Amino acid sequence: MRFVARLLTALGAVCLLSAGATAQDLEPRAYSASPVGTRFAGVGFGRSSGDITFDPTVPLTDVNATFYSPALGLGTTFGLFGRQALLATVVPYGWGNVTGNVGDQRGSVHRSGLMDIRTRLSVNLRGNPAMTPAEFAKRQHRSFIIGTSVSVLAPSGQYDNTKLINIGANRWAFKPEVGVSWPVKKLDLDLYAAVWLYTPNASFYPGTADRTQSALTALQAHVSYTVRRGLWAAFDATWYGGGSTRTNGGSPTERQANTRLGATLSIPVAKQQSVKIAYSSGVSGTIGASFSTISGGWQYVWFKR
Repeated sequence: MRFVARLLTALGAVCLLSAGATAQDLEPRAYSASPVGTRFAGVGFGRSSGDITFDPTVPLTDVNATFYSPALGLGTTFGLFGRQALLATVVPYGWGNVTGNVGDQRGSVHRSGLMDIRTRLSVNLRGNPAMTPAEFAKRQHRSFIIGTSVSVLAPSGQYDNTKLINIGANRWAFKPEVGVSWPVKKLDLDLYAAVWLYTPNASFYPGTADRTQSALTALQAHVSYTVRRGLWAAFDATWYGGGSTRTNGGSPTERQANTRLGATLSIPVAKQQSVKIAYSSGVSGTIGASFSTISGGWQYVWFKR
């Protein structure tokens, strides 16, 4: 029992990883052009596994985790001040195990439940005015796009302040972002810059602690190649840094500085349907999770008449 208590205390640092997990986004073609009135629904499933590195003050070594996460997504495009806008929501669920050593003893913790719901609103500021499907089909060429977005993570995930390890983060998170997409023949070159901002978790373990986190900067770069309509492949990369945390105003933990690489493949399977497969892995990092993630999803698209 003493070992279990020590393990749970040390593994409490896993709560610091929720910010890193969101920063690990790799989203090629996030600002691609679409006609207004486009609706889409999709389901996905992902598996992440790998090592977790903690601040040296945490007496925990050889930590690894495996998590599974099905998700449901809904979205629509519409016109906003004459520009294309996109509103999408993803509802994820997750379960998995975290295992680690405290001294020469090893143990694990299992968690499952609803994860924090994510909503994203994006607007293309340049390169893609709001167009009907008929107008969109008649366009002569693709344009250089400048877009902006804000993502919101709601504190809707499973959270118990009597437990150190939770699926949800029990706080709001906001990610304002600016992105550009440059078409070069069959290539699309994307670059995004964003920052994650967090509200405090005023009910951190054992329910009375106050946990805060500084801003986390995130950069993404993607190069994708279109074989034919609906069939494309992308090489993806991201870097994120910052995000040190404090508990009850104490000394901050070490800043994150992590890099990930990945690839994405989109395949049309039927009219208005496609399948997307993605893989990514951490290649360097300090504090946080160095996960390898493989995911797949199905999407159905239709147009408002």
